[in-house]
Amino acid sequence: MSDHWYGTAAAVVTLTFDVDAESPILAQGRGYARHATTMSHQAYGPDVGLPRILAMLDELGVPATFFVPGWVAEQRPGLAASIADRGHEVAHHSYSHRPPTSMTPEEERADFERGLAVFDAQGVEITGHRAALWEASWQTAALVAEHGLLYDSSLMGDDRPYRVPTESGDVVELPVHWSLDDWEQYAFLPAPHVGSVIESPAKALELWRAELDGMRHYRCLFNLCVHPFLSGRPGRALALRRLVEYALECGDVRFARCREVAQAAAADRSLPVRPPRPPAVDPGIYPG
Repeated sequence: MSDHWYGTAAAVVTLTFDVDAESPILAQGRGYARHATTMSHQAYGPDVGLPRILAMLDELGVPATFFVPGWVAEQRPGLAASIADRGHEVAHHSYSHRPPTSMTPEEERADFERGLAVFDAQGVEITGHRAALWEASWQTAALVAEHGLLYDSSLMGDDRPYRVPTESGDVVELPVHWSLDDWEQYAFLPAPHVGSVIESPAKALELWRAELDGMRHYRCLFNLCVHPFLSGRPGRALALRRLVEYALECGDVRFARCREVAQAAAADRSLPVRPPRPPAVDPGIYPG
């Protein structure tokens, strides 16, 4: 067995599901709660898409990580625990799905801690975090470390895990990328305006297979992010299934929960270190 985070695999796949439900729409304005069609579009995720996805994972025998906003877990008691009971990981995805970049440091901390408190009250163990909309602030990693979590999965500084040092300790970063997010393929709403084109599942499958092949060549982390209200729809669910089946057929791909990858990465002494450091900005060149 290799001492490196990837073990003997050519690529490691983390299937991650952001169970956002209504929260990303309400984060843009609570007035959208009056939009019955929009709210039903979002509720489709936990009500229909999530059970379909969980059944698929059971049938294929692969583990996954589900990032759940605390508000969603609070509104649907038992949802987070039911995911963990199936053998999958539940991770912290803010409380309100408001991105840290839209909040003051004090607001981000309060939202972060409120989300953690929900999972603690429900007896759901949390090891990792993902910022809403992947819009981490420069203090997000320090919050993750301060509260004893092992990893974050919000940044894009590599296509392999890396270490982020903070004043509260080190955090393992499991990087993401827009090309491995179904939001860019499928998300569409007229109000609030979200997306303009709904892509074919065949196109998404082609994109993701190409990325997986490239990551097998370069020995990377294939960190796929999908949403049950999007990829839980029938044609898209079948495309996702074909992707998983293809990865299984490759023979050199390992599926893992995020926490398992983070644990292996934390023990890997060769892991790159990338401190969270904002660039120096001259206001004469880049006005506010």
